[in-house]
Amino acid sequence: MTTDVRALWDFRDPAGSRARFEAALDGATGDDALVLRTQVARTHGLARDFDVARGVLAEVEPLLDGAGPRAAAYYWLELGRAWVSPAHPPQSRTTGALATARDAYERCITVATGAGLDGLVIDAVHMLAFVDPDPADGVRHADRGLAIAVASDQPDARRWEATLRNNKGVALGQLGRHEESLAEYEQALALVEPRGNAADTRIAHWMVANAQRLLGRLDEAEATQLRLEAEWDADGEPDPYVFEELREIYTAKGDTAKAGHYAARHTASSGEGD
Repeated sequence: MTTDVRALWDFRDPAGSRARFEAALDGATGDDALVLRTQVARTHGLARDFDVARGVLAEVEPLLDGAGPRAAAYYWLELGRAWVSPAHPPQSRTTGALATARDAYERCITVATGAGLDGLVIDAVHMLAFVDPDPADGVRHADRGLAIAVASDQPDARRWEATLRNNKGVALGQLGRHEESLAEYEQALALVEPRGNAADTRIAHWMVANAQRLLGRLDEAEATQLRLEAEWDADGEPDPYVFEELREIYTAKGDTAKAGHYAARHTASSGEGD
């Protein structure tokens, strides 16, 4: 049996995910058990317990000699994430940490490529953008991943296209290339929407509207963000990012009253006033 680790993940709830991985470890053997242990390590990393994450992986490392490529690829991928990931604070990006993470991600790419594990190759490629934070590198890494994703016949690889297009859109926006950024976000939205995940779809719409605002298309951006405000509020989960965008939109329109209203909503929902 090959465990579907993605089915056990809820990235918004690392502790709950860890409980599922640990439960799945009961009765798991061989590569399945090793892969599950790498995911336990990742849950600690998402909780910013990086030393614990690295400790879990240190227990896995001696067992890799008898492991298959899938387990080895997961080990190297999660070792990289234990050193450099979006969860790490800037001060942790030391020369040594960056070098260790880059080596681990490249090892994952080598192992996974040799085994035809396209999804894991793409995951490691996309993580290199956190080792190389320059936006031009972000575009380069996204394009590298996209080339693999669109050519692959593996569902686990194809599902990466939306994420990679979003990441490329962010990098293009950082370079001031907002028209190109918007085009990537629109393609990502077209891929995400049919999946039926409300939160992911709203985030994709937010990215489109953000690019529209930066292009001066304020009425379109306003309409989308107001709709997102209503949807998140109806779910009881007011989104500070939506309020931040509405503040910027109304500031650009010269509507100080509405800009102030959304500045207050942003402060209240983000906890900045605590």
